[in-house]
Formats: sequence, C-alpha cells, structure tokens
Amino acid sequence: MNASRARLMSTSALCAAVASLLLHSPAVVSADPVAGIADYGNGCLVDPGNRAATVDSLRFRCGVAQQDQIYRDAQAGAIATGLTNGWVTRPPQLEATAPALWIGKVFRTGPDGGSLTNRVTGAGIEAFPADVYRAPSVLDGAPAWALNYAPSPTPQVYDEIREITPGVWFGYSWWREGSWPLLAAFVLTPA
Repeated sequence: MNASRARLMSTSALCAAVASLLLHSPAVVSADPVAGIADYGNGCLVDPGNRAATVDSLRFRCGVAQQDQIYRDAQAGAIATGLTNGWVTRPPQLEATAPALWIGKVFRTGPDGGSLTNRVTGAGIEAFPADVYRAPSVLDGAPAWALNYAPSPTPQVYDEIREITPGVWFGYSWWREGSWPLLAAFVLTPA
C-alpha cells in the first residue's frame, strides 16, 4: 500500500508540475495562418479565419505592447491592393475623431509595391499620395511595406505596414523628424 501511495503521490506531483508549466508559460504566438489563432492574452487575438475578430481585437482588446508584439511577429506579407477600410488603434485621442478625417486607403500596387492615396473625410475623397515599397521597419528593422508620403503635401509623414493575417494589415504612422515620433497606429482591411 505504501508503494501504491508513493506512485500516486509521484503521479500527482508530476501532473501538478505539468499543469503549472502550462498555466505559467507564455503563449506561443504565430502570425502564420496555418498555425491558427494567435492568443496574445486578455482577449487580444489574431485569427487568420476571421478578419472582423482580428480587427476588433486590435481596436478594443490589445494593449500597446500586444499590438507592437503582433507587428514584430508578422512578416511583411502581401501588399494591400485596391480599396481598404482603415481604423486608428492609438492614440486614444485620435481613435474617436479619426473616422471624420480618415477612413482608409486606395492601393494601386503589384507584388513589388506601387502607390496609394488616402481616403479622407467620411466621403472617402482621395488625397495625400504615397509611394509603396519594401523597406526595413522603423520599429524593428525587419522587412515591412513602406508608405512614403514624400511626394505629397505631407512629406514628413512615413507609414509602414505588415500583413498580420490574410487581408489584415497593421501599421504605424511616423513623423519623419528628430527621433521619428509615432503619430498613430492603424489597421486596414479590404473594403
């Protein structure tokens, strides 16, 4: 009976250790669509099969550090083409007012880039052209899609995006001066 009890206690201890590892280990995240849903914690998810859930997560559930990690985990991916809808995810002061000023972009791109215009005002007027090409990310130096506004009336603005899951791009808008302060983070999907 003592040997059985010892085995039971040993098995219980092993199960407790495994459960502890599973519960306290960081989640493995991947932006690879084959790997499935990437869980960044607290409801912050990237779901390759559900664009709306991914956009909702980026807008309302992911914190700044989680958004940055999602971006870092992603490859440049494919570039957007055609009409896209866009939402500002930060700073909070801009999230509420942005829809009256900016609602997305229109990409005229091929596999190697091209150009775009922004859709401004609720009417979607096209303005502020940018060149689109691959370049190292301002955030982490890895490949990203650069949206360079040097040819437009806003030459100090420089955006970069990555396709974080099929049909969902996340990116940053930088002010090209000094230490390149972040203006906003945003998400795009096909319209």
